[in-house]
Amino acid sequence: MIPEKADVPTIDLDEIRRQAWAAPCPAPLSDTERQALRERIKQLLKDRNAVLVAHYYVDEELQSLADETGGCVSDSLEMARFGHAHPAETIVVAGVRFMGETAKILNPEKRVLMPTLAAECSLDLSCPADAFRAFCDRHPDRTVVVYANTSAAVKARADWTVTSSIAVKVAEHLHRQGKKILWSPDRYLGAYVQEVTGADMLMWQGSCIVHDEFRADALKRLKAEHPEAAVLVHPESPPDVIALADVVGSTTQIIQAAQTLPNDTFIVATDRGIFYKMKEATPGKTFIEAPTGGLAASCGSCAHCPWMNMNGLANLADALERGGPDHEIHVDPAIGREARKSIKRMLDFAESLKVQATGEANVASPA
Repeated sequence: MIPEKADVPTIDLDEIRRQAWAAPCPAPLSDTERQALRERIKQLLKDRNAVLVAHYYVDEELQSLADETGGCVSDSLEMARFGHAHPAETIVVAGVRFMGETAKILNPEKRVLMPTLAAECSLDLSCPADAFRAFCDRHPDRTVVVYANTSAAVKARADWTVTSSIAVKVAEHLHRQGKKILWSPDRYLGAYVQEVTGADMLMWQGSCIVHDEFRADALKRLKAEHPEAAVLVHPESPPDVIALADVVGSTTQIIQAAQTLPNDTFIVATDRGIFYKMKEATPGKTFIEAPTGGLAASCGSCAHCPWMNMNGLANLADALERGGPDHEIHVDPAIGREARKSIKRMLDFAESLKVQATGEANVASPA
C-alpha cells in the first residue's frame, strides 16, 4: 500500500516566498506626518465607534496606538475575542487577512476593517480551500485539525481550529481518544506537536516564510557568543532550531517566558515585531534576533513578515475614513457559521482546561 504521506499535495513554497518579499512597504513618514496621522486615527476611532486590535508582529507604532486608544495587542484569536467583548460597532484589525476573517467569524454582527486586504499569510496561501477539502475527503477516518493561520473556508472544513498555545493540549486530548489527526497547514508546528504528544498525524506541507528562515548552525554560533542568553523559539520554526530552545511557545508564551526566566538576555526566534511587547513587559532585559538565511544577502536576521509590514498609519487612517472593498472584510455567512464551529470547539476546550485548573469560568467567551 502507498503510504498516506505520499497523498499530501505539493506546495510551491518558493513562489509564495517570492510573493511575500515583493509586498510593498508603506511610504516613510516624517515625524510631523506621523504625529498628524496618529491624532487623526484617534479621532476617527471615536467618530466611527471603532476599536483597534493589533497583532504582536505589526509595527510598534500600531501596537502603541492600539494600547493608547483602549484597543488590544495580542495573538490572532485573542484579537478576535477582544473585539467580541468590546462594545465598539467596528473592529479594525492590524495584521494579515486571516486575522480579519477570524474577527468577522466570531463577530458577524460587527463591521471589520483592515489597513489593507492585500496582507496575506504564507500558511494561509499554502492551503487552498478546494485542494484541502479534497484531501480531507480522501481521509475520512481522520479528525481534521487546522491552525488558526488559515482561511475561513479551510476552518469551515475542520473539526478543530487551534492556536500554537493550545495545539499540544488538543492533540493530546484527541490521541487519548484514539483518534488519528489530519493536520494543516504548518508542517513544523505539526511535527513539534506530534513529537510531544505521540499522536498519529498526517501533515499538510505548509510553512511560515519568516520562521522557515531561522538557521540552527547560525543560532549555535550566536548562543556561543551569548552563553548567558536563554533561547525562545516559536514552534513554527524548523525542528533543528526548536531543538536548541530553552522554551518553545506561542507569541504570548514567549513573552511570559521572558518575564519568568531569570536571564537578562534572550535570543528570540520569531518575528521581531514581538520585541515591542517583550521590552514593555520586561524593561531592562536584552533581546537579540535569532539569525536567519533570509533572501537579502546582507540580512543577518530578516525575521519580519513583509505582509505584516504592509500595515501602516496611512492605510489605517484610510480604512477608517473610507472603508470599502480595499479595507472591509466579508465572510460568506454559511462559511462563517461552519468555521465558527471549529473555533468554538477550541474555545470551549480551553475554557474546560481553565475550569479544571482554577474552578473559574469565563462568561465572556464567544457563544
